[in-house]
Amino acid sequence: MKKTAQAFFILSSLMLALVISITEIHGVPFWGAKQSSPADTPIETLKPGEFIWEENLEPGGPIAIVVSLPEQMAYVYRNGLRIGVTTVSTGKKGHRTPTGVFTILNKDKDHRSRKYGNAPMPYSERLTWDGVALHAGGLPGYPSSHGCIHLPSEFARKLFGITHKGTTVVIAGKSTAPRTVVHPAMLMPVDAGTGKTKSADPLGIMESYRWQPEASKDGPVTLVASAADRQVIVIRNGIEIGRAQLTIETPEKPLGTHAYLVLEGGEPRHPRWSTIGLPGHATESKGIHDENAIERLRMPQEFTKRLYNLLEPGTTMLITDAPVLEHTTGTSLTVMGSGKLES
Repeated sequence: MKKTAQAFFILSSLMLALVISITEIHGVPFWGAKQSSPADTPIETLKPGEFIWEENLEPGGPIAIVVSLPEQMAYVYRNGLRIGVTTVSTGKKGHRTPTGVFTILNKDKDHRSRKYGNAPMPYSERLTWDGVALHAGGLPGYPSSHGCIHLPSEFARKLFGITHKGTTVVIAGKSTAPRTVVHPAMLMPVDAGTGKTKSADPLGIMESYRWQPEASKDGPVTLVASAADRQVIVIRNGIEIGRAQLTIETPEKPLGTHAYLVLEGGEPRHPRWSTIGLPGHATESKGIHDENAIERLRMPQEFTKRLYNLLEPGTTMLITDAPVLEHTTGTSLTVMGSGKLES
């Protein structure tokens, strides 16, 4: 009888632990695995709700997050090295998650959605003001959200702890990964060999730029270069601080869509960059990608000199064939959200 009672007690304890892990803790559901799968687990074998986290592989440097919609996976890179991968659930039909390059706009550990009946969205990291965010949520193994990216609860907690406002998030139509590149010529006002200022290519009668750094004195910097608009826009902490005309060598050749991130470990005048292509993004390039596209871009030299002083680890740059200005026409690209709708 005593052994039966002990067995019943053990079974009851296990069942209670299971119920707690998959139902609610303090009124908030817990989704997915409670701990990382072994580091050597093949990514393709991860089941819905499972993840791998290896934060100690790279203790410092800027974070970039890549979400692959077809794979229903998200990858976390720190200083160009992958430290985490997880299964996700993105927007279902009619509520598809937008592709593009985003920065985290704000963070809320205990967020609840007024739009969806006070539903809990723990470890929420907002990507657009109209409701798209990374947060812990249901993971059935297929797209099921209203546009957000659902993560396992424990993975969301770990990710929340290492990101900050301005962290780069790339949402792509196909699997993609960063690669390290040399310092782009577009942003190199000095010669790598001599250290002397390089002569800028003549831009002709249409050359112009605007520089207003006082509009936003600090915060994360994002650069957006659009082939359709022939302009480069500099955004700091969500506010435009500069704009310049852009010339493109062989403009008939598509650029593709690429995100660049300044890494730690470079020399003061020659930062290290990581680039993430967005294959499958629906732009005018029709999926064509020139891996060296940034080398074909030129800006006014005086503008480049001012911009160069802002480059630091974590600075993000997007180049794209798509228009980003409101007055242009064609397939647009989501770069930063607008409006103030509740998720």
